[in-house]
Amino acid sequence: QVQLVESGGGLVQAGGSLRLSCAVSRSTSSINLIGWYRQAPGKQRELAAISSSGGTANYANSVKGRFTISRDNVKNTVYLQMNSLGPEDTGVYYCYCVMVVGGQTFWGQGTQVTVSS
Repeated sequence: QVQLVESGGGLVQAGGSLRLSCAVSRSTSSINLIGWYRQAPGKQRELAAISSSGGTANYANSVKGRFTISRDNVKNTVYLQMNSLGPEDTGVYYCYCVMVVGGQTFWGQGTQVTVSS
């Protein structure tokens, strides 16, 4: 089992920034993919950003140039720096990972991000 604990969500005005953190209960070296999904009210969960063990990052078109995903393998933590936030970024943000061995997937409990206009 792997526990993913998100933090850093909150209320921010449009144009502002937030940094989300995802603390992983095991070494991030055991993780193949790790990233962030988000779910806006009334909408399906969608990928925001994801990072591979090789260092490649991929982003949804809607967040490219504004969001940056990064890993700290010493702290076993993944971050999502979100800049130039708009009301369309409002939603619950979930940390997600895929293990190297076995391909198991795990989800965090989510953290709420609310952007006011």
